[in-house]
Amino acid sequence: MDLIITVLGLLALMVGGISCQGVYAPPTVRIIHSGHACNVEEERHTERVYTIREGETLELTCLVTGHPRPQIRWTKTAGSVSDRFQDSSVFNDTLHIAKILRNQGGRYYCKAENGLGSPAIKSIRVDVYYLDNPVITVHQSIGEAKEQFYYERTVFLRCVANSNPPVRYSWHRGREVLTQGSDKGVEIYEPFFTQQGETKILKLKNLRPQDYANYSCIASVRNVCGIPDRSVIFGLTNKTASPSIKLLVEDPIVVNPGQTVSLVCITTGGEPTPTLTWVSSNDSLPQRSVVKGGTLTLPAITSDEAGVYSCVASNNVGNPAKKSTTIVVRALKKGRFWITPDPYHNDDNIQIGREVKISCQVEATPPEELTFSWLKNGRSLRSSERMVITQTDPDISPGTTNLDIIDLKFTDFGTYTCVAALKGGGIPEISIDVNISSTTVPPSLTVPRGKSPLVAREGDTVELECLVSGKPKPIILWSRADKEAPMPDGSMQMESYDGVLRIVNVSREMTGSYRCQTSQYNGFNVKPREAVVELIVQYPPTVEPVHMEVRQGLGRPVVMTCRVLRAHPSRVLRFEWLLSNRLLHAGAFDPHKDETEYTIRSLNREGWGEYTCNVINEAGAGKCTFQVTGKAYPPEFYYDTYSPLWQNRPRVYGFKLQWTQMNPGAVDRIVAYRLGIRQVGLQRWWEQEIPVGDTIGKGELMTHNLTELIKPESYEVRLTPITRFGEGDSTIRIITYSAPINPHLREFHCSFEEEAICMFTQDKNDDFDWTRHSAATRDTKYTPNTGPSADRTGSKQGFYMYIETSRPRKEGDQARLVSPFFNIALKNSYGLTNPSAYCFGFFYHMYGKHIGTLNAFLKQKGQMTLEAPVWSLSGNQGDRWKQAKVSIHPTSSFQIVLEGIRGPGIEGDIAIDDITLEEGECRDPPPNISANALSTSSHIWLLCTTLVLTLLEGQR
Repeated sequence: MDLIITVLGLLALMVGGISCQGVYAPPTVRIIHSGHACNVEEERHTERVYTIREGETLELTCLVTGHPRPQIRWTKTAGSVSDRFQDSSVFNDTLHIAKILRNQGGRYYCKAENGLGSPAIKSIRVDVYYLDNPVITVHQSIGEAKEQFYYERTVFLRCVANSNPPVRYSWHRGREVLTQGSDKGVEIYEPFFTQQGETKILKLKNLRPQDYANYSCIASVRNVCGIPDRSVIFGLTNKTASPSIKLLVEDPIVVNPGQTVSLVCITTGGEPTPTLTWVSSNDSLPQRSVVKGGTLTLPAITSDEAGVYSCVASNNVGNPAKKSTTIVVRALKKGRFWITPDPYHNDDNIQIGREVKISCQVEATPPEELTFSWLKNGRSLRSSERMVITQTDPDISPGTTNLDIIDLKFTDFGTYTCVAALKGGGIPEISIDVNISSTTVPPSLTVPRGKSPLVAREGDTVELECLVSGKPKPIILWSRADKEAPMPDGSMQMESYDGVLRIVNVSREMTGSYRCQTSQYNGFNVKPREAVVELIVQYPPTVEPVHMEVRQGLGRPVVMTCRVLRAHPSRVLRFEWLLSNRLLHAGAFDPHKDETEYTIRSLNREGWGEYTCNVINEAGAGKCTFQVTGKAYPPEFYYDTYSPLWQNRPRVYGFKLQWTQMNPGAVDRIVAYRLGIRQVGLQRWWEQEIPVGDTIGKGELMTHNLTELIKPESYEVRLTPITRFGEGDSTIRIITYSAPINPHLREFHCSFEEEAICMFTQDKNDDFDWTRHSAATRDTKYTPNTGPSADRTGSKQGFYMYIETSRPRKEGDQARLVSPFFNIALKNSYGLTNPSAYCFGFFYHMYGKHIGTLNAFLKQKGQMTLEAPVWSLSGNQGDRWKQAKVSIHPTSSFQIVLEGIRGPGIEGDIAIDDITLEEGECRDPPPNISANALSTSSHIWLLCTTLVLTLLEGQR
């Protein structure tokens, strides 16, 4: 039986016709809260304040109205919250923050926009409450009066606790509560703010024996948000003292890379026993370091781990004690050399009989351990009158040694080796060879013929080349010559050992001048040689649009334009238009224009497809693509339907599905919609077509009633427009069942689709009752020429309430329908300043020659009799639904009473539908115009005739 009900529920989507209204509206927004709020102040200086305890879950929901459905974005204090929360949370209706932190408090904004009018923005301030454990610190001062034999010792106990809201402190000595004036030897300072937070100080003047005791500081935020008080105890004794420590290591500590270093720190004093911690000048301790008690171990130390390490001892008495040592990791790196010709002659060449100096430089740690030695052709070289070995002043050029050869002779030609080492060994030496001979000449630099300017296409790999000669051959430095800009690798300068700069995947931004320059190290110490290479990067035209979808109906013109934004060379050679791969039009580009255009005078079926415009220069082609289609735009589901869900049987429910059509006139007329529905979690779709009789206008609201949905399942609904072209774009939404409840007063709406009729009740003291009916089940032949033929939306399946005026009813009989009680919201904590305003609205149908009177009353709590009606109307108003709105101003809980009075005959049925009650005055009371809309019938696509007959029989 359950399977049959499920199958019938998916197939039997009962059609209530399609009605249309203009419903496009700019967004409105309202923030509601859930989660674990401990207090919400709805109005405090015009702002809403949401208070929550740290660690609880914050949940704010942004309720929006407007059509099309507005897009929602959450921000915090005018900045994005995407760096604090998952992106899915930022763009959801609900902002969910689990275990909220104190720094996540602030003002949160919900912004909704749908392209109509200005975006709607609402905000709420989130105040995060917390209370940290208090901390007691002890400070003492010792004073000695001159020429007197008195000695004073004063102790200050400071209590600090971070909190929101501000904390209150209380002091206890043992079980004794300490207050200002309770003990002459005790002073209590009022709280004041320090860098550590709000502080409360207890001063013990000239310590006495009874002052040595356990002191408790209790911090309290008055149990707001259920935050309990927190306390801390400090035992003050005659041994209480600030910490002192000692490091059992040398300073500095010089080690080789790879060694294990242990730093030992011990306490030498302090009561209570101090706590030892290690800190580093490198912001944090190395990842592989091990701390055990006061010992810090650094296994296999590296040069990056060198620095200052400090041991800190703290016991909250006085100031922390700190001792430091420096770890130096020995190293040698970056060996360089340069040759300086005789500085007293204006000549860059090395010549016999003149002086020449060879310089050698390395980086050493520690620098004082650096030693140099020189070799000539592998033999040790000592300083002499003609071979002078010196070491440069470390402050001028650290780590540098020089070999001056005075009066160069032919026998001095050879290979000189500079050897750098650290005292004590353990670090590999650095050797630098420098050849001095008749072929040792300064460098020269040229650009090969045909290599500048160099023309390349974007995306190519290019090589900029400078020919370098000389011995020794120096390193070449490349940089931008035309502007201060980084090189392709991101640095300002790149090195090359062969004079070639290789650039992979060259881009248009790399066009410009590049300077190649000899370095002054690993070569001659002479004026740098340099040259410039020009690079020109060609790229194909950049065009717009890259891709555009053009939707158009048959028989209409289509104009497509492809625009050139930039290109190099800028002279464009030609263009060509293609449909698929078929050439439509080609030609030379007008040099005075930056665009080309193609026009279809009258679109036919063969004209649908992908059009391509290629704009071509020497470097390649830029492509504009136009997808010409007759696909209809997607429908836009309407989410602001009042009470869309109803139930008239225990196991099933119905849903009023409403939508508008996006840009209905952009393509051919929509002839039908394909409706698909499936239960969430299942794979199979059930489909039917909803025919459309007339042309759909922009903003027209269409309605389709879904029935036989199984409670409490959710359903996925897919709607696809159909034109002569075929299927258009689909839209999908989820329908979720929710048990009927009395809605919040701010948005009360009742359309009588459920048997519970929104908790309305029949008055027991009237003459007869209102009746709930739909046009599909009511026998209209019983009383012709009166009553509605459909509900307010035009649906024959929709329900409404009416009074049946046939016999035995007689003239003057009254039927009263009474709403549930509504509680009004106070505007402030001191009571009402002005009565609250609400807008009461409903639709009425009063057709027939014997129509009596329809009254609406406001009945406040405690009121025994009805006063004058707030709204009243009598007589025949025509065969159409009309809307009524009236502002009411209750001062206490209230009910709405709708009274129908029979007229002089049987053709006097009065009906009501879609009752609303909203906060605020009625803005635009509606004119008495028809709210009825045209409807078209639609059929249900079923699997077999048997199921159709079964369903129809069940509905009877």
